[in-house]
Amino acid sequence: MYSNFQIFIVELMGTFVLVVFATGSIVYDVQTGGLYGIWFAAIAPFVALIIGVYSFGKISLAHFNPAVTIGYYITGHISKIQVIWYFAAEIIGAIFGSLFVMKFIGTNANLGANTPNYDYSILLIFPIEVLASGLLMAVIFTVVYTKGLKGFSGIAIGGIVGLDIFFLAIISGASMNPARALAPALLSGVIDDLWLYWTAPFVGTMIVGFLFREKFAKQRKKENS
Repeated sequence: MYSNFQIFIVELMGTFVLVVFATGSIVYDVQTGGLYGIWFAAIAPFVALIIGVYSFGKISLAHFNPAVTIGYYITGHISKIQVIWYFAAEIIGAIFGSLFVMKFIGTNANLGANTPNYDYSILLIFPIEVLASGLLMAVIFTVVYTKGLKGFSGIAIGGIVGLDIFFLAIISGASMNPARALAPALLSGVIDDLWLYWTAPFVGTMIVGFLFREKFAKQRKKENS
């Protein structure tokens, strides 16, 4: 068992790395005139999550995302007080990540803030962001349900984030992560779309959390019998 403070530290570190990679890649790509494109923005968080999951998964389950934390709360993996520790670590880590990007990479593209494509209707944008977040939570829970964060877990979790970004960012921005969306938006002052990224990801992960809750309850009962 690890203390809440240990969980706080690794969640802060993991979220910091994720935000630096996820937003820094966007800023850098804009600086190069779009030389790398969407695949670069998709691969960067994939790499960050591989690092985070394999480095910190055994300590904190590697959330790095408040919406994922809520999913874990619904399934009974963490307590109410732990939700506060996770949220604090994720938000602080994300802000530190955006400050790092601002200082060492640049301020282009609003620090890599998520942006939905309003060429599409919000009636499509919102469900797509829900879908992207739900797919992420489903992959995470599948990994955990099949005996934890080991083997190809980092590749699976990072992979679904990369795929969501590659295929869905053109519509919704594919944040999937309220902390990742919050930090660059606040520091760049572009907060108009934050409502989307502080609602849709939670909806997606909560739906999947309720779908998996009974499975995990049965698993715990079986392990304790």
